[in-house]
Amino acid sequence: MTMTTQNLLVELFVEELPPKALKKLGDAFAGVLFEQLKAQGLASADVSVVTAYASPRRLAAHVTHVWRKAADKAVQQKLMPVSVGLDASGNATPALLKKLQALGADVSDPAAAVAALKRAPDGKAEALFYDSLVTGAALDTGLQKALEEAIAKLPIPKVMSYQLETDCALPGWSSVNFVRPAHGLVALHGSTVVPVTALGLKAGNTTQGHRFEAKVSPVVILDADAYAQTLLGDGAVIASFNDRRFAIVQQLAQAAERLGPGYEVLMDEDLLSEVTGLVEHPNVLVCEFESQFLDVPQECLILTMKANQKYFPLVDAKGKLTNKFLVVSNISPDDASAVIGGNERVVRPRLADAKFFFDQDRKKTLASRVAGLDKVVYHNKLGSQGERVQRVRAIAEAIAKRLGADVADVQRAAELAKTDLVTDMVGEFPELQGIMGRYYALNDGLSAEVADAIEDHYKPRFAGDELPRNTIGVIVALADKLETLVGMFGIGNVPTGDKDPFALRRHALGVIRMLVEKDLPLKLAELVADAMPVFGDKITNASTALVDFVYDRLAGSLREQGFSAQEVDAVLALQPQRLGDVAKRLSAVRAFAALPEAPALAAANKRIANILKKAGDVDAHVSEVLLQEPAEVALYAAMKEVAPQATTQFEAGDYTASLQTLAALRAPVDAFFDGVMVNAEEMDLRLNRQGLLKSLHDAMNRVADLSRLAA
Repeated sequence: MTMTTQNLLVELFVEELPPKALKKLGDAFAGVLFEQLKAQGLASADVSVVTAYASPRRLAAHVTHVWRKAADKAVQQKLMPVSVGLDASGNATPALLKKLQALGADVSDPAAAVAALKRAPDGKAEALFYDSLVTGAALDTGLQKALEEAIAKLPIPKVMSYQLETDCALPGWSSVNFVRPAHGLVALHGSTVVPVTALGLKAGNTTQGHRFEAKVSPVVILDADAYAQTLLGDGAVIASFNDRRFAIVQQLAQAAERLGPGYEVLMDEDLLSEVTGLVEHPNVLVCEFESQFLDVPQECLILTMKANQKYFPLVDAKGKLTNKFLVVSNISPDDASAVIGGNERVVRPRLADAKFFFDQDRKKTLASRVAGLDKVVYHNKLGSQGERVQRVRAIAEAIAKRLGADVADVQRAAELAKTDLVTDMVGEFPELQGIMGRYYALNDGLSAEVADAIEDHYKPRFAGDELPRNTIGVIVALADKLETLVGMFGIGNVPTGDKDPFALRRHALGVIRMLVEKDLPLKLAELVADAMPVFGDKITNASTALVDFVYDRLAGSLREQGFSAQEVDAVLALQPQRLGDVAKRLSAVRAFAALPEAPALAAANKRIANILKKAGDVDAHVSEVLLQEPAEVALYAAMKEVAPQATTQFEAGDYTASLQTLAALRAPVDAFFDGVMVNAEEMDLRLNRQGLLKSLHDAMNRVADLSRLAA
């Protein structure tokens, strides 16, 4: 392409965009615009680079190396089979002429038109092909299409409708749907305005800067490459989302450093992104509140500052909240005292509310709130939270007995775990459930172990979250998640596709993590069986489906950890009941698969499994007097020597050694299949040989189903 390129800048100036969605909106706008320009040949994947800009009042994209006109493109189109397009004499049929006319071809001389076509095989028949030169898209039309597509594909959280005044002679209004009202459009190819339109706006080269601190209005963008610099200099706006975020992080760290050693910013990624979406030119200020509020649990204060006010709390070196906090202001006055004072006045009532809730809640014990859970609906088919608590308590008691834990403490923690749901603090801040329960339990004089369990029974709440810190917490957390899983499966609320409204996948992974990482001597099927009766007739028995669901979640988790699908399939095919053993089994399978004997033994296991499947119910019994062939005698002798040792190793939990011991059977197994007919005509010989294979199969597949390793 010989034409020179210039850089392109497109900006859509709007009213304040949703801050939480701003980064996604900016990336989507620039990304779709760029893809559309590339698709039309106006930009190149090899040399063109797109840069996304997003501030509270603008979405923009800068694209390098954009052509004014795309290159013409040779296109070959299949028309129709020769038998349809040409008659017996080789002349064009009406159908062919009509098709050519539709493509803009000259058919004034049909013979010449046919002569210009190409004939080529197309499957079993021969087809006619038409070569043409498609004129490359002009930037004016190409950008118009790209802009419309970029706007249409924005991941808008919620669309709003507003009216635009029309340009026609008679006054009127037209309706526009967009995330926020749009007020300006910039489209520059180099320094030339590209005449595109969007949302009732015509493109120009002017935009607006900061609402209060812009040096000039409007801000004139003279060239596409001058966009960010001009907006910063004349408009006091940092157009890049990433640059603003970086500036905020820097200023937060500097402000904490100025306060002296021991101050640390609680840097929350979600809050940081939201604040970046709220300001155009950040200015971090230090504020403080009365130290008396520090008597309130710091989680409450931190949550209200971050969630309601978008402030950044400051903690000391030990992680304890201080009475100072940081505000990211959108203005930078010479005297910031008014801004600081205003933010301090705003946060005070919020902190006072938190203190009031905390003081009021402590006037009642958690035990006195248990009855209140009967008035809180859990699920219309499963009853109230009060009923649910009794089920969790019963499941936790059963688990405690299996583990030999203190049943009384487990029952107490399970009974009180949900009571903070009916406190004022959790009513105002649902995110604090469990956390407040711990504080109130300690206030009631309960032991630290029970209080910790009340907070921890929600854990793990998400991938990578920590597990409950003590045995009581683990038991109640297991009971809580099992109650949810059994109950929801029992009423048919099973996850489908991407939909999982009750977070059952997360609950299943939580159960898996506790069983595996705590290496609990608990069997999955027994846990589910313990949970079933507590529901009475409210549910149907869906234990098989639930157990399969848990193993499916476990399989996905193991594959993410780097185990192969074959390894995972081999181990989980046996559905090992103690999930803490799974990692050791996988390691053993991996070591076994590396042995030279492994492929042959895996293939033999697959063959044995098929034989036994066809044979039906086979008794793993061998009569030595019925062993006739030397190969079956040798295999039986090898099994008597190897199997006891492998069994001892298996029962000791040394799965790797057990499988490696069994690898010695490769030669006698190969010889058996070479020299022995399993399905002999004599029934007693056939049953004996099937029994020999069943004994071999049982011995070899205790750790994993080795047939799943066969290629």
